[in-house]
Amino acid sequence: MQNSLSLKAALCAATFLTVGHVTQAETITIGIGHQSTVTNTVPGGIIMEKLELLEKHLPTTGKYADVDYDIVYRDYTSGPPITNQMIAGKLHFGVMGDYPLIVNGATFQDQGNDESLLIQISGYNLKGTGNGVVVPVDSDVFTLDDLRGKSVSAPFGSAAWGMFLAVLDREKLVDDVTLVNQSPPVGVNNIAVGRIDAHVDFTPWSEVMEFRGTGRKIYDGSEALIPTFHGTVVLKSFAEKYPEIIDAYSKATLEAQDWIADDPVFAATKVSEWTGIEKEVLYLYFSDGGISTFESSIKPEWVTSLQESHALLVRERDVPALDFGKWVDDSYVKAAVADRGEDYDAMVSSVVDTAVANVGKPAEIWHPRDGISSYGTMAEFFTGLASIRDTGFAPLASYVYDANSGLKLFGTSAFYAQADGEVAAFLKKADAEAYGEIVSYHDILDATATQ
Repeated sequence: MQNSLSLKAALCAATFLTVGHVTQAETITIGIGHQSTVTNTVPGGIIMEKLELLEKHLPTTGKYADVDYDIVYRDYTSGPPITNQMIAGKLHFGVMGDYPLIVNGATFQDQGNDESLLIQISGYNLKGTGNGVVVPVDSDVFTLDDLRGKSVSAPFGSAAWGMFLAVLDREKLVDDVTLVNQSPPVGVNNIAVGRIDAHVDFTPWSEVMEFRGTGRKIYDGSEALIPTFHGTVVLKSFAEKYPEIIDAYSKATLEAQDWIADDPVFAATKVSEWTGIEKEVLYLYFSDGGISTFESSIKPEWVTSLQESHALLVRERDVPALDFGKWVDDSYVKAAVADRGEDYDAMVSSVVDTAVANVGKPAEIWHPRDGISSYGTMAEFFTGLASIRDTGFAPLASYVYDANSGLKLFGTSAFYAQADGEVAAFLKKADAEAYGEIVSYHDILDATATQ
């Protein structure tokens, strides 16, 4: 009898273990490398994380019915470390700028163990604004030519570094400028204390330095006429194994982009809380007419730009070959857009050019109590500033548009010129001089009377 009971107990235990093994939930780890302080990447990283948008879209039926997800976000200040972590198998997704994207794809193809796929764009500027060259605010450097014989720092491997390489090559300055590798926080600090002649950086660090009053932009990426954009790469092996997760990531990014567009002030305020980047700087990027366009399609213009940049990197930095036909894969974002009932082809063909899109857009003032106010003319804008001054408030920020490029600028950073009684704003001093008589922001404000 005792042996019979022992046998039954053993059979029950075996059955329990077998059932337990069959029903044990699988855990899928999803590693996402992003850059929370890089404005163009925030839809694919920090916003997705804080709003838990990926969880909202992850599959939970079929083969995913009993799956537990372990979502791991890793935050970096530039793209190259993300590629290193993807190669090491510690990350599956990476959100980074155009030049780091190229190096990522080429490195994976060259090593031959796995590949990466470019699946989506997180944010762009057609003309290249976002990348910029900044000097200490009291520097006597005003042009690229003034940099001859000087030291310039940049985060090597970044989008801004790549843009600057192309510009140095174009302007025949490669042998006349000493490049130093510095991360964004180090470069920004060195500009503030005058320890470096100039610093090249990507979104939004040029504007951070302007807003803080520590740096002055002498070259904007739009002058290079090289588009700048950030996007997402994913390990091909991961995408082939879990295509539904890639679909979820694409939908989460699209929703994050919508979240920015729905309320730019709120978005700027929240992202500022999460990252430490000033909300006034983020609004410069997020707002209507702002520097960044947060849109996901992979446009032919982006692929052409990547191919041209790859050729430069092959020539200047021995970057390996990259088969773009194998690397670029917009099938996931295309399907995600279609699931939302939207037209992906129309999205691809629509490109925002600030020189066209921002014509007639009003200047703005961000009042610390009353929020954003808009002004149709420069005269109304300065009257508004004077009115705020006379009530004892100081604006959090003000925003105007470059009369030539349509680029949105901080009102306090722009150069102003007057001609035929009209005042216009400009990014560059030379453009203001070509327009008319230079007049300072503070002189205009002091001369403005309010009723």
